[in-house]
Amino acid sequence: MPEKIVQLNEEVIKGQIKELVRGSVEETLNELLEAEAEKLTQAARYERSDERQGYRSGHYSRNLTTTSGDVTLKVPKLKGISFETAIIERYRRRESSVEEALIEMYLAGVSVRRVEDITEALWGSKVSPST
Repeated sequence: MPEKIVQLNEEVIKGQIKELVRGSVEETLNELLEAEAEKLTQAARYERSDERQGYRSGHYSRNLTTTSGDVTLKVPKLKGISFETAIIERYRRRESSVEEALIEMYLAGVSVRRVEDITEALWGSKVSPST
């Protein structure tokens, strides 16, 4: 009987793939925010031009729960103009599909404790009972 030379741990592989997807979602959203800031200011980072509208003043971190997991967004701060992104609504902390799933569970009569367990299993973060 031949022995198994290579053994794969499916849980480890799934975890690594999930982290890879989460990281790529986070990177893509941050790049989109930077591109939007460049478009608003009409200049790239550290670029000096006559057409420039405003100036960068760093960024602030903001968490967003997506179907891929929690991502940390680096939202640019601008001086001279207000930065309102079209990517994410103001004060939104969860992707709309996550909120829709929570509403569906509530309407189906799923208990609060079970909702916490389900959200942790699906998205890697719990929701508070008040949510």
